[in-house]
Amino acid sequence: MSIILHPTYFPSISQFSAMAQADEVVFEVDDNFQKQTNRNRMYIYSANGKQLLNIPVKHSKDVHQKYRDIKIENDFNWQKQHFKSLEAAYRTSPYFEFFEDDIRPIYEKKHEFLMELNLEVHEIVTDCLGIKIPYTTTEEYFKEPIQTDFRYLANGKKDENVFESYIQVFNEKHGFINNLSILDLLFNEGRHAVDYLKRQTLTK
Repeated sequence: MSIILHPTYFPSISQFSAMAQADEVVFEVDDNFQKQTNRNRMYIYSANGKQLLNIPVKHSKDVHQKYRDIKIENDFNWQKQHFKSLEAAYRTSPYFEFFEDDIRPIYEKKHEFLMELNLEVHEIVTDCLGIKIPYTTTEEYFKEPIQTDFRYLANGKKDENVFESYIQVFNEKHGFINNLSILDLLFNEGRHAVDYLKRQTLTK
C-alpha cells in the first residue's frame, strides 16, 4: 500500500501505525500550513493527564503560507521547556533513559524551518524503533492523490482511531490515554512498539 501523509512533530501513534504498515510513504510538502494541527504540536502523558507541547511558529501576513516555508519562532526557549516536560513525564518510564540521548539533539539544535525539523524527527524515531521507513516527498499538491490518503491524521480533531491499550506511566491516575505522540509508546514499550504499530487497525 502506498500512502500519503504529513510530516509532523513527533507524530501520533496513528501516523506511525500507517507508516509501519505501508509499502511506500509519501510526505505531503506542497500544501498550505494549517494552524492547530500536529504539524507543530504533539500530545504526551504528564502527571496531570494529556499535555500539549506546541512549537511556536512565525506567522506571515499572507493568509496562505506553504507548509515548507513555515519558520520556527526561536525567540522563545520552547526547546528547553519541551525537553523538561518530556523528562518530567517519562523519566520513570522503562525506556526513557535508553532513548534519551537519541532524542536530545532535536532540543539542542536551532532549526529554522518546521518542515526540516519534522523530517529530522522522522529519522530519529525510526532509528530508535530500529526500522527503516524511507519516503519521498510530493512535487505538487493534489486534492485527490493516487495514494491512500492519510493526510487527515495530522489533524487530531479528525483522527478518531482507537488503539489497544498498553501500560503508561500514570495509568493508575488517569487510565489509558489513546493515540498520543509516538514518544509515549516508545518510552513505555521500547522496540516492542514496532509490533504494536503493525497490528493496529486504522480508519481510512
